Amino acid sequence: MQTETFQPLGVYVHWPFCVSKCPYCDFNSHVIQTIDIEQWTTAYLRELDFSYQQTPYHQVQTIFFGGGTPSLMPPILMSRIINKIQTLWSCSDTLEITFEANPTSVEAEKFKAFKAAGANRVSIGIQAFNDADLKFLGRPHNLVEGIGAIELAHQSFDCVSFDLIYARPSQTLASWDKELSTALQYAPTHISLYQLTIEPGTAFHTSFSRGDFPLPDDHLSAELYELTSQVLSNKGFCAYEVSNYAVLGEECRHNLMYWEYNDYIGVGPGAHGRITVDKIKYATRRHRVPQIWLESCLKNNHGQYEILTLSSHEELMELMLMGLRLKRGIKKSRFLEISGKSPDSFFTNKWAALISEGLLCDKADRIVTTSQGRLKLNGILTFLFG
Repeated sequence: MQTETFQPLGVYVHWPFCVSKCPYCDFNSHVIQTIDIEQWTTAYLRELDFSYQQTPYHQVQTIFFGGGTPSLMPPILMSRIINKIQTLWSCSDTLEITFEANPTSVEAEKFKAFKAAGANRVSIGIQAFNDADLKFLGRPHNLVEGIGAIELAHQSFDCVSFDLIYARPSQTLASWDKELSTALQYAPTHISLYQLTIEPGTAFHTSFSRGDFPLPDDHLSAELYELTSQVLSNKGFCAYEVSNYAVLGEECRHNLMYWEYNDYIGVGPGAHGRITVDKIKYATRRHRVPQIWLESCLKNNHGQYEILTLSSHEELMELMLMGLRLKRGIKKSRFLEISGKSPDSFFTNKWAALISEGLLCDKADRIVTTSQGRLKLNGILTFLFG
C-alpha cells in the first residue's frame, strides 16, 4: 500500500501521575510516590502493539504526551515509546511530538533529555503570571520558576507553548490586560488560554459551593474573552480555536487532529480514541484506574476497556462539537459524507435561524461559527441536536 493512501493518525499517550492534584483539575491524574518503571514500560509498548493491529493502514502525524504531568516521566521511557511508534507505523516526515510539562525546576532541568528522546514541542502549564493566583490555583511553582522554565524550554525547543487560566476570582479587565501583555513577552508563537470552570468532583467544586470564592459573572467573562482575542490579535496571533492562539503556521497539529475529527488512538490509563476501520468509526476507551490498566496490559497485552461503534448521528454530533470550535470551521464535504445531506437540508429551519441570528456563517465549502457563535457553542449544539 502506498503511503499516500494511509489515513492520518494522532497518538495520545497518557501519563497519569502528578506531584500534587490541582484544585480545578478533573483530569485522570493521581499522586503516587513510586512506580515500577519496567512494568509501565512493558505496558505502554504492549498497548502500542495492540493499537497498531487496529490501525495498520494509518500514518502517524502527531504524538502527544499528556497527563497528569508527562515531564515527570523518565526521558528513556518517552524515547522507547517514540521509537516503538516509529517502528510500528508509517510516520510523517514532519512528525510533531509534544509533551506537557510543569515549570518546577526539577522537571525543567530535563528538557534537554526530552529533546534527545525525540520530542520537538513542549506545552508548559504556567496558568498565571502572579504568585497570588498561582497559590490560589494550587500550582507547585512561583512566577520566577515559571518564567525560568519558559526561558529554559526555548533553549531546547523551537516550538514552545504555555497555558494560562483566566476569569479567576476578583480578576478585572485591566488586571488581565496587564498580565496577558506580560505573558506574551514569553510566548512568541503559541499560547492556550482557558476560562476557569468549576468541574464536579474537584476541590474547587466543594469550596465554590461553600461560597469560599466568587467567579466573574457571564457578562464579565464574555468581556474577558473578547479582550483576550483583541490583545492576541494585536500581537499577530490568530484564534484558530476557541482557547488556542498561534502565529500563522504554528498551530498545534495534534489538537487539530481532534478538532478536524481525524483518527487518533489513546494509550495509557483512561485514554480515549477514535479510529476508522472499513469506513466505520469506533470510540475506544482504556481502563481509567492506573493499577487496573497496568494489570490488564501485563495480562492481556492491552488496557482497552471498551470499543463502541458510533452511529452516524453520534459521528455528526462529534464532528460539529469539535469542528465548530475552529475558526475555519468544518468542511461541508465531511458533513455530507456522514449525514448524506447538506447542513441546511439536515437541520432545515434551525440552521436558517442560527444564520439569521449571526451565530453561524454558511460559506461555499465550510460551516463556520462567527465570533459571537463561538461564545455560545454549547447553546448552538443543544439547539441543533436537542
